[in-house]
Amino acid sequence: MKIVVLGISGRAGSRIAHELLQRGHHVTGIARQVGEVPAQQGLQVASADVADIERLVPLLEGHDAVISSTRFVGSDAASLLGAVKAAGVPRLLVVGGAGSLEVAPGVALIDTPEFPAAYKAEAGAGCDFLNVLRGEQALDWTFLSPSALFEPGQRSGRFRLGTDSLLVDAAGNSSISMEDFAIALIDELERPQHSRQRFTVGY
Repeated sequence: MKIVVLGISGRAGSRIAHELLQRGHHVTGIARQVGEVPAQQGLQVASADVADIERLVPLLEGHDAVISSTRFVGSDAASLLGAVKAAGVPRLLVVGGAGSLEVAPGVALIDTPEFPAAYKAEAGAGCDFLNVLRGEQALDWTFLSPSALFEPGQRSGRFRLGTDSLLVDAAGNSSISMEDFAIALIDELERPQHSRQRFTVGY
């Protein structure tokens, strides 16, 4: 498939692009700064701000799906949805956040006392982004939330999937490596199971 990765210069975006390329897909990587993105077979890069819709739409045209791994603060879900639809791309997959996942019925992680204040703005923007997606009926979208700890690590291929609740292990830890997150996301791209849904991945 031909896939756009928005935010390819970031930690998650670069690992998602690597997973796509390893599986033989063609990737167009887009970020504001792409000068340090290493050249790889099957990869094209383009410099663009995701908020610049006039520049973005032509770059998205002709692709099978868009994967967004950009920060939620400063981004606009409605604008991105409009750009993807204007470009005629049928699918949007979003690297989500853990803040909107439930830790108890009706209680989101972001609303717990121990949620770090430094991450609240980004997490809150991610919740808003998901709410916009949930009102979208035309485009085939998927929002994949990582576990609470989401850092570079090992590509093990061993993880669990969930829906709207935070996944924790037997010791009460909630984590997923960016490499294993990429596997789960590209598995969903290749074999869709969560059309117009949010799901989550963790150990």
